[in-house]
Amino acid sequence: MLDLAPITRHLRAKASSHLLVAAIHHLKVFEELSSGPSSIEELQQKLRLKERPAMVLFPALLAMNLLEFCLEGKLQLSELGKFLTSASQVNLIGYAGLEKEDPGVIQMAEWLRNDGPAEANQGLSYVKDEDAPSPMDDPEAARFFTMALAGRAKYLSPVVANKISKHKGVLLDVAAGTGYYSYEWLLANPSSRAIVFDRPAVLKVAAELLDEFCSNKGQEANSLKERITFLPGDMLQDELPAADILLAASLFHDWPTETCEKLAIKFAKALNPGGELWVHDAFLNDEMNGPLAVTDYSAMLFLGTKGRAYSRKEYRSWFSMAGLTPHSGNIPTLMDYGLISASKPR
Repeated sequence: MLDLAPITRHLRAKASSHLLVAAIHHLKVFEELSSGPSSIEELQQKLRLKERPAMVLFPALLAMNLLEFCLEGKLQLSELGKFLTSASQVNLIGYAGLEKEDPGVIQMAEWLRNDGPAEANQGLSYVKDEDAPSPMDDPEAARFFTMALAGRAKYLSPVVANKISKHKGVLLDVAAGTGYYSYEWLLANPSSRAIVFDRPAVLKVAAELLDEFCSNKGQEANSLKERITFLPGDMLQDELPAADILLAASLFHDWPTETCEKLAIKFAKALNPGGELWVHDAFLNDEMNGPLAVTDYSAMLFLGTKGRAYSRKEYRSWFSMAGLTPHSGNIPTLMDYGLISASKPR
């Protein structure tokens, strides 16, 4: 299949451009490092950044080759990054400053400093707090966002479904959105069942998409509707049904680390002994220095969710903490995404 990554990379690069200008002119990252290397923790403290914005900012600047790790493991300016400091007689600070008052740059700088908007009611997020209503309970918002992601899911789901384990049991697709991953997995597993779990307003759209999916697939999809259950609920609060395969596609990146840890524990509890947790997402390198396409994505996620992109190492630490056994395989799909998995001991 043709990889559509070039399209999404261009779309996501805007957030990183704003992040770079904010780093130069509002946070003064390069001036701070012009006096010498600094550990991530030291630089985070000097810039007064919380963990999430720091782990959006530093990996992005590393992926741009503007920062690098020195032999001691500290952050330092690269040869390229030195041209963004006033210590260099020839520099591009002024050139970057042409955009420093851009509303997107101002927003990025504010959110980096505050780990989100200064006012909690500002901005647009499609995720909820544990004690607040979900924006996805609004029918118009749910339909708009679910349909906006439908094209991506429709393209990726056949690839993902064919790389996830085959199983005669039950797939639980958490925060399933369109449901396409479940529909395709059921085609590849004709004796299995699937539970599509999401907010009620989202499931209404998913059911419409299932009708369309089945009509397009013809006889191949005859039994699909009989093998699917649409289950409304809140994954943060409600008990999850038991499953043999649990799929978390583009899910963890919406949430801060502490919520991800809780979700990993909850997902592990829902799995039957011998069951498998599969995560489909875009992953940072374990060294937290790229790839650029994923740090671009992380910057975009930072502005629209409570999370960021995470490394496979971070995911696997959550899996282990939850009592699962992480698998070592890194399975690429398309559009800068991939699959990792873990299993529950029997």
